[in-house]
Amino acid sequence: MIKALPICLALATTQAALAQSTPADETYDLAILGGRVIDPETGLDAIRNVGIRGDEIVEITEDAIEGERTIDAAGLVVAPGFIDLHAHGQSVLAGRVQAFDGVTTALELESGVYPVSAFYAAAQAEGRPINYGASVNWSRARYAALTGHDPVDHEDGFEMAPDAPDWRYTPASPEHTREVLARVETGLDEGGIGIGVLLGYVPGSGRGEYYALHELAAARGVPSFTHARYLSNIEPDSSLEGFQEMIAVSAATGAHMHISHLNSISLRDIGEIRPMIQSAQANGVNITVEAYPYGAGSTAIGTALFEGENWQARLGDISKSDFTLDGVPLSDAEFDRLQAEEPDTDIVVHFLDPDHNADDSALLAQSILYPGGAIASDGGGWSLGGEPVADTEWPLPAAAESHPRSAGTFSKFLRVYVRENRMIGLSDALAKLSLIPAQILEEAVPQMRTKGRLQEGADADIVIFDFDTVSDRATYEEPAQLSAGFHYVIVAGTPLIWAGELDTAVLPGQAIRGTVQND
Repeated sequence: MIKALPICLALATTQAALAQSTPADETYDLAILGGRVIDPETGLDAIRNVGIRGDEIVEITEDAIEGERTIDAAGLVVAPGFIDLHAHGQSVLAGRVQAFDGVTTALELESGVYPVSAFYAAAQAEGRPINYGASVNWSRARYAALTGHDPVDHEDGFEMAPDAPDWRYTPASPEHTREVLARVETGLDEGGIGIGVLLGYVPGSGRGEYYALHELAAARGVPSFTHARYLSNIEPDSSLEGFQEMIAVSAATGAHMHISHLNSISLRDIGEIRPMIQSAQANGVNITVEAYPYGAGSTAIGTALFEGENWQARLGDISKSDFTLDGVPLSDAEFDRLQAEEPDTDIVVHFLDPDHNADDSALLAQSILYPGGAIASDGGGWSLGGEPVADTEWPLPAAAESHPRSAGTFSKFLRVYVRENRMIGLSDALAKLSLIPAQILEEAVPQMRTKGRLQEGADADIVIFDFDTVSDRATYEEPAQLSAGFHYVIVAGTPLIWAGELDTAVLPGQAIRGTVQND
């Protein structure tokens, strides 16, 4: 049940605060007045005033306060800004769209970037509306080591070398493994937030390399963010086996293993996989998880996930018409053509139908409501006519294409699981959006110790929303629809969204980096 604040107490507290005076020397840069302040870590859920100076929350009080700018938050929820651990859309435009979904920090961790220094330099030069950061992309480092083709910058795509073995299915030699690890370590030295491991896209890489990668992660005290090796409900090489590999490697090396998008890589086996992870955690294995509230994923049609004998049966007897492009189901012929001629085409693949099938909805809920799990979007960038939408374009073009999770993940979670179905209380839900993501990272990333909280001394990353109206609006057919209900979004003390309007003149996002160390 959602915890409701007694109306009489709320009114009495607000009236008492407004009746008091504030000394002139205690004027804040920004004052948030009379909102329902919720801090998931301390359990605070009460009407309070919040004072901000610079990029820090300096006071939370029942007393009256004043600010150079003030926000009347009466009737609204004031919460820590949401933290997305799985945000592929690392651009000004993608960040602005996510801000309307309550996100103040968006991190590219499952895939990561390579070279890391190039990513941070480009983001700093361009500016970002919300906080940003990335892990080291193992698969790119591996590609460079095995093919000899170094990426010029972090946005370079993979090219299949016609005169070389397929690097996705080639185990690394001891020499190549050492080079891969050296490249990854360089990325960590450059501030990479752990190691992004797209294992499912490189399923033929050796077990020895994967184990050595986690020995490095353990030695450096950083997490890995792994996409399981297999995506299948049929053994051998099943999703269950992929999870067993991740658990075993974490247990043996002591590395922090973060499992990306639990909902999609477990397919229909979550009933077996969830208790297996919980048992491992109970036995001290350092594993964390995330999930997103959709029954469909998105990736390039030419990936290794959709290759090999019997791949459709392995994905739960999926049909090629379960793949959609721009909201339209693909025919068998069009699927085959795109896979052969345009393998980089991003498509949406529907594994579950939670909106129309109660059993599928229950399967998805097992991942979404995993105890201690984070909500993360796996969202991406935006395209129009097959080309990226320019970063400088605003508003988002109505015909722009992406997965709806790129715009609506966090609002959908609040709407479906909290307000409509009451499957989780509001404070606990906000923890999954803010506090838990911060806690997953904070041992390796000290900057996260002051994020995900609404406390004095915490970073002033704050969202102010109407719980009764907050909602996703993005659909598979029309994904370019901003979420509703977020009246104010504050990043590093700077209002980015004010009274529901985006301020395009400000880019207050700050870089989040891993700790540079050599242990």
